[in-house]
Amino acid sequence: MSVVTSPRTPDSGTPVARPAYRVTGRRVLRSEWAKLWSLRSTWITLGLGLLFLVGFGVIAAARYKSSVTSGRQLDPDFADATAVSLSLFGVVLAQLALGVLGVLVTAGEYSTGMIRSTLAAVPRRLPVLWSKAAVFGLVALVLGAVGAFVTFLIDSGILSGTQAALTMSDGGVVRSLLGAALYLGLVGVIGAALGSLLRSVAGGISVLVAALMILPGLISLLPTSWHNAVQPYLPSVAGESMFSLHHGAHTLSPGAGLLVFLAWTALALAGAAWRLVRSDA
Repeated sequence: MSVVTSPRTPDSGTPVARPAYRVTGRRVLRSEWAKLWSLRSTWITLGLGLLFLVGFGVIAAARYKSSVTSGRQLDPDFADATAVSLSLFGVVLAQLALGVLGVLVTAGEYSTGMIRSTLAAVPRRLPVLWSKAAVFGLVALVLGAVGAFVTFLIDSGILSGTQAALTMSDGGVVRSLLGAALYLGLVGVIGAALGSLLRSVAGGISVLVAALMILPGLISLLPTSWHNAVQPYLPSVAGESMFSLHHGAHTLSPGAGLLVFLAWTALALAGAAWRLVRSDA
């Protein structure tokens, strides 16, 4: 005789043990780090940013050395050039690459709809924004530091024996190179904030380019007294004060430029945080 046995079911009064998962800041950071490096655009755009920073810096130094050795009249843009200013010649293009990638880091999730899964996993929302900004800002900072110091070391060899030659031990050199790296890191954070605020890749990139490159040209059309009063506080001009070796009469000191640029960064993050909390994804 066979005996039929039925599978045992747990008593309805006995709670079933479930693994405990907690959303912590460290786990959110790890998640954003993994998502950042899983995208092909990250590798391509970071590579372009480094190429712009090193490539244009070396080209500028080689052009300066060629003008000096050939006896030709120096280009007006290179009249007061130093090894630092020539090494950081590519910052203007590198900032666009890093700023655009910052926009893609946040706005890209809205365009694909992935932001819904992200916010479902992190219901409090704001840790997502802080983590994205911190992760990408750190990556942009490290890339900027590597690019700035490598370019300066290459340019030091090219410019040896010229009036523009400097060494790492000269006053203000290390501060300028670190200032450029910090500026690029903060540009990446602003790009991420604009992407989260506008939730549009095209819109975020447009505002970023306008703020960093178009606005200074428009301000130059104002009367001289207004121009001198307003221009130092524009994002790109204040940022340039962070890494300039020499400062003019109507420019900010490195410390003041850093404070102004931090204020712009905080304003962009505050706007992104407000919309993230108040609006549905």
